[in-house]
Amino acid sequence: MAAKKRRGEKITMVTAYDFPSAVHVDRAGVDVLLVGDSCAMVELGFETTQPITLDQMIHHCQAVKRGAPNRPLLVGDMPFGSYEYKDVDIALKNAYRMVKEGGMDAVKFEGGSEARANTVKHVVEGGVAVLGHVGLTPQAISVLGGFRAQGRTAANARSLLDDALRLQDAGAFAVVLECVPANVATAITEALEVPTIGIGAGGGTSGQVLVFHDLLGMLSHPHHEEFVPRFCKQYARVGMEITNGLAQFKEEVESGAFPGNDYSPYKMSKREEEMFNELLENGSKDEGASSSSLEDADESEQLNLYGNNKTD
Repeated sequence: MAAKKRRGEKITMVTAYDFPSAVHVDRAGVDVLLVGDSCAMVELGFETTQPITLDQMIHHCQAVKRGAPNRPLLVGDMPFGSYEYKDVDIALKNAYRMVKEGGMDAVKFEGGSEARANTVKHVVEGGVAVLGHVGLTPQAISVLGGFRAQGRTAANARSLLDDALRLQDAGAFAVVLECVPANVATAITEALEVPTIGIGAGGGTSGQVLVFHDLLGMLSHPHHEEFVPRFCKQYARVGMEITNGLAQFKEEVESGAFPGNDYSPYKMSKREEEMFNELLENGSKDEGASSSSLEDADESEQLNLYGNNKTD
């Protein structure tokens, strides 16, 4: 990432939470995949990011790791309540869990106060890479008064710059800038040696991040758009296709059109079918009637289900 900033190349990051999403992000060649605590809202239906637990985050990190095991840098969000303590060893212990159990390459902390920078420094010295995050920090909405843009006054903008510099000095390898004016994000990017990743922060940052579901329009609908942030460009309308597909499935099941012969692939041999019909007519099993065995092709057929092509 640092090399990309030096070369003037933009960094791409996508926030995703599960195996299939990670597979797609990996195939697209995205640089960084963030397993965000926004999973609480996007996938689990909570109103804020605060309820998600460390165990739940590790569960999603593991799924993402299986979907994107090699190419993108994997970063796991440290959830609310897992790192804010005065005893910084708690943060380090939980960061180790994200790396060892979750399979992450790095973790992300929100905030740039002196206390947070001290925590970041301790975790980095403990051997875990840290991505910083300033601006709108969703875990702190109780303090911020909701999901509000940050850095819109000169004093607040200067404070954000100080926060970002502290995180850099503490050893953060990059800093996310969320929901801040573009000129402020540009100034912070120019002041830092490490890269910045913007979200709702204009085009002057070292890179950009969007949530998988948002940029693909996963919740899009022909009549309205739900939960799309103002800063998010939608590159697809996947939600509309999902709605149409589910409606068509329901209609075809109810009409009897599905599955039909085309999607009923498993057949008995003609001989076995005749013998089965005889057993039904007799009302009991004739143990000597069939010479077939489990080794017969139609009995031992290997089935590739749910995307798993492995066979025992």
